[in-house]
Amino acid sequence: QVRLVESGGGSVQAGGSLRLSCAASGYPGGTACIAWFRQVPGKEREGVASISRDDSSNYADSVKGRFTISRDNAKNTLYLQMNSLKPEDTAMYYCAAPYPFIRYCTGLTRGEYNYWGQGTQVTVSS
Repeated sequence: QVRLVESGGGSVQAGGSLRLSCAASGYPGGTACIAWFRQVPGKEREGVASISRDDSSNYADSVKGRFTISRDNAKNTLYLQMNSLKPEDTAMYYCAAPYPFIRYCTGLTRGEYNYWGQGTQVTVSS
C-alpha cells in the first residue's frame, strides 16, 4: 500500500521561499517516477514537476527556473524547493505517483498518476 504524506506548506509573501516535503511509504524509493501537482479551487489539477529514476526532471513552464524537485532516497522523501514565489503559485500542492510504478516519468498529466497524498496548502500574498 503506497502512502504519500505532504508537509511544509504555509503562508509567505511574494518573493519568498518554501520547501515542501512528501514522505513516501510502500513506494520504491529512488527507482521510480514521482511528481508534484497543484490545484486551485474551481480549476483543474496541474502538474508542477516530476522526477525519474535517473533524477532527470521535468517542470511546468510556469515554475521553470524557480522551483526545484529533488529526493532523498535514504529517507524515501520527495522535495519541492520553491523560490521567488508569486501570488499565482497559491494552491494546494499534492505529491503523486503512477501505478504500476514506472522508472521514467512520461508526463505531467493527472490521469497518468494513481496515488495521491492529502495535499499541503501554499498561500503567497502580494
